[in-house]
Amino acid sequence: MPATLTRRYVAGRHGQIHLRQAGAKGARPALLCLHMSPMSGRIFERLLVEMARDRRAVAPDTPGFGMSDAPSSPPEIADYAAAMSDVIEGLELDAPVDVLGYHTGAMTAPELAILRPDRIRRVVMVAAPIYTAEERDAAQRQYTRPKPRPDGRHLLDPWIGLTHWNLHSGATIEDVADEFPEMIAGRALAGWGHRAAFNHRLEDRLPLVKQPVLVLNPQDDICDKTPRAAAYLHNARILDLPGWGHGFQTRRAADAAALLRSFLDAPDTAPFSGLQIPADALVERALPTQAGRPMLTD
Repeated sequence: MPATLTRRYVAGRHGQIHLRQAGAKGARPALLCLHMSPMSGRIFERLLVEMARDRRAVAPDTPGFGMSDAPSSPPEIADYAAAMSDVIEGLELDAPVDVLGYHTGAMTAPELAILRPDRIRRVVMVAAPIYTAEERDAAQRQYTRPKPRPDGRHLLDPWIGLTHWNLHSGATIEDVADEFPEMIAGRALAGWGHRAAFNHRLEDRLPLVKQPVLVLNPQDDICDKTPRAAAYLHNARILDLPGWGHGFQTRRAADAAALLRSFLDAPDTAPFSGLQIPADALVERALPTQAGRPMLTD
């Protein structure tokens, strides 16, 4: 029988943090899932249910997104990591905890591992983008939050971006319409996650991570920047998944869970020894052209 997904709030330094969870305390460490910007923990609902078959799985809404209270000023990645530490304490999750981060969450996850080496056992990152100074500046300009317009055209770019990348990866237009409200739920503060992500110098932080790190690199809008992280990682592996794109954790939830388990449950002496990579994840598909298209999320 599938696990039951429930919701609750825990107290955090910026107010209440909303989260989804499934599963119960067991022999395996709990899994904390951190979403991309400007989405919410809702993107992990199907994965939580799959992972909850043998462990507790939790997906918070980052402060300012979903139904979590916002900080009083624009946060940095270190602030998001501190807030996720509040979740671990608020839920009284037994040590150790594994953490999975997607895009902005993938920057927060290693930062949390650095902040709480006593509580974080293994790290999974969906993307580990290393930006040049020029790329960082361009991204900061591109992700400036447009002012609301009476005709609603400020909503067009997010819709185009979500449609562009998710239809490419196997979603239906109904799937996109269902996910779209998550992109705009952050309202005027939705750009804060992007700001934090593009301010963050992942190359300075990755060498400080001591835990085993698995980097998943699906075919998405920043897949070309993740291979650069190899120079900064140790006790890690970058796994290219050219057949998967945005939304694989939803549309390939069972396969994604099997891949995660093959890393999270492997022995400490050989954490990468038994990776179970679904065949369709290795069948390369061409990326859609980005000409005239907004990037999606980070």
